Amino acid sequence: MYAKTMKVPAKGISLLMFLFVLLVSVNGFHCRTASAGPIIKIGILEEPKTLNVWRASDTWSKRVLGKIYQPLFLREPRELKLIPWLAAAPPAYDPASLSYTLTLRTAKWSDGTEITAEDVAFTGELIKEFKIPREYSSWEFVKKIEVVDKHTVRFFLDHPSATFLARTLTTDIVQKKEWEKVAQEARAAEKPLVALHNSKVDHPVSSGPFLLKEWKKGSYLFLEKNPHFFGTGQKIEQFVLGPYIDGIVFKVYGTSDAAVLALKTGDIDLFWWGIQSGYMDDLKKEKGVTLFTNEKSGLYFLGFNLRKKPFDDVQLRRAVATLIDKDFILERVLQGHAVKMWSIIPPGNKFWHAADVPRYGEGLSRDERTKAAYEILSKAGYTWRVPPVNSDGKVVKGEGLILPDGNPMEDFTILTPPSDYDPHRAMVGMMVQEWLRMAGIPASAKPMAFGSLMEQVKSRHQFDLFVLGYGSLSLDPDYLKNFFHSQNDAAGGWNMSGYRNAEFDRIADESSGEIDEQKRRQLIVEMQKIILRDVPYIPIYNPNLIEAARTDRFTGWIEMLEGIGNIWSFCQIRAR
Repeated sequence: MYAKTMKVPAKGISLLMFLFVLLVSVNGFHCRTASAGPIIKIGILEEPKTLNVWRASDTWSKRVLGKIYQPLFLREPRELKLIPWLAAAPPAYDPASLSYTLTLRTAKWSDGTEITAEDVAFTGELIKEFKIPREYSSWEFVKKIEVVDKHTVRFFLDHPSATFLARTLTTDIVQKKEWEKVAQEARAAEKPLVALHNSKVDHPVSSGPFLLKEWKKGSYLFLEKNPHFFGTGQKIEQFVLGPYIDGIVFKVYGTSDAAVLALKTGDIDLFWWGIQSGYMDDLKKEKGVTLFTNEKSGLYFLGFNLRKKPFDDVQLRRAVATLIDKDFILERVLQGHAVKMWSIIPPGNKFWHAADVPRYGEGLSRDERTKAAYEILSKAGYTWRVPPVNSDGKVVKGEGLILPDGNPMEDFTILTPPSDYDPHRAMVGMMVQEWLRMAGIPASAKPMAFGSLMEQVKSRHQFDLFVLGYGSLSLDPDYLKNFFHSQNDAAGGWNMSGYRNAEFDRIADESSGEIDEQKRRQLIVEMQKIILRDVPYIPIYNPNLIEAARTDRFTGWIEMLEGIGNIWSFCQIRAR
């Protein structure tokens, strides 16, 4: 029996050809890499906004560029100590000249040229000249950069700086050859910094383990292994570095739903974003998928406006801190996916974290919290129309808190982000409202669009209390000074609570110039104790970062603070 020859109309042929071309264009990448070595596929929510390292401020740009540009020093994964990376050894400090001398490793850029002291000096001078945001504060105290020889550079400082190692020397280094002409053209522009930011970078020259091979806008980026990466085969911090994969494909999905589905079906090997609780049970059942849980370097807290009465009263702030049940928030609101915060520095930042700080209400039941807060306020001269603890010593619903001056406390507002922006912070505000009301303190939680909230709190200072969070704090604790030094109590300043304490300012100023790490640690610990004694902020929780990867195909992920998507992982992961 013979099959009949099927005649396809011309329009049908055109349609079939269109579908064929479309199929090839969608899967063309896989065709081009079919004969290559192991390629890991990573799901991201958005594509990078830029590959210009000086302009990159969004998460996705920084994550891609983090595989390309490298710093002189970075953090090792276990103790988070700063270790030499592009540098060959710790810098030599000369107190007489206030200078640091640094030697570079033997290393090459991805174009095969050598990484030299000229590149390091050029990077620092560019940052200083253009006052590049995010970087300039780490370089402004560097008075001069001297190229001693091809592999040696010397930095002269205006004054001793505790952040020179942790901030200045962790800046990504760029290639002078790539950026010199760009900088020259930017200098001639009416607005040099804008011109530098607007410079288009298609294929940045890499010093890292990978380099950009292809970027199909709206679909994927392909990074391939850099054959000139200095770390390949080197043993650094007990790790023999790769990369052991030939490349990374970053695939853009737009939504968590789409990316999680792609992980389950095997279209990607890692979804590089925090996994929300609604996906966890399903992913736990998925064969070949592993959930990794690590602490973030974050702080989620309740803040007061100390510029206003009665919030300038430390006893009232301590009573509020006592009423907040952090265990309830962690277990019921965050489903156990967080750690309690007692200090401003997260416990995962072990070297700088102070555990010995006041822990208001720790281990108390709801009634015991109310009684403890009642005692604090009573001793400070507060009274109630209806006290929250009656004459029999039983806890009842309090009403009408009266201030020590005899005036009733007016209703006040706890500002929170809206639930569609962050349901956890919105719920924390609601819970604090209820706990305070039970004690007769007239609080009301009010969700507000995030931008408007920040305007009220940070710029206008028109607020009572607020719930906010820092999702990615620096591992160097100089932010303590930024958050609480009186000089930062200004419109737009980071001292949002208006905290002023001369003792704290003195210690903070001393810590900024202390280059002995152990001595500086003592100062940082003392600063944490002062803040928790005065409670301008009440630290509440630090959410865990939960990530999902297919460990049936790739192994070798390195877990550390801020998750598995670190440079160590990408120098260790390999195909099974």
